[in-house]
Amino acid sequence: MVLPSTLDRFLAAMEYPASKDDLRREAVHDGLSLADRDLLDLLPDRSYNARWHVRHALSRVGNAFERVTAAA
Repeated sequence: MVLPSTLDRFLAAMEYPASKDDLRREAVHDGLSLADRDLLDLLPDRSYNARWHVRHALSRVGNAFERVTAAA
C-alpha cells in the first residue's frame, strides 16, 4: 500500500510512541484530509513506536482490505 505523501509527511513529523488515538487527534489538529484520517482509522488500536510501525500496520490492513474487496 502506497501512502499519500501528506500522510507520510505527517507520520514523519509525529512524536513516538503514539497511540492510534494520538495519531487521530494530531491528524485532526494538523488538518489532514478526511481520506488520510480514514486510513488512520484502519489501524489496530495499539501504541506505535516509530513511523515504520504505522506504515507496516497500514500496509497489512490495506492488503487485507484489497483481498476482501477483490473476492467480493
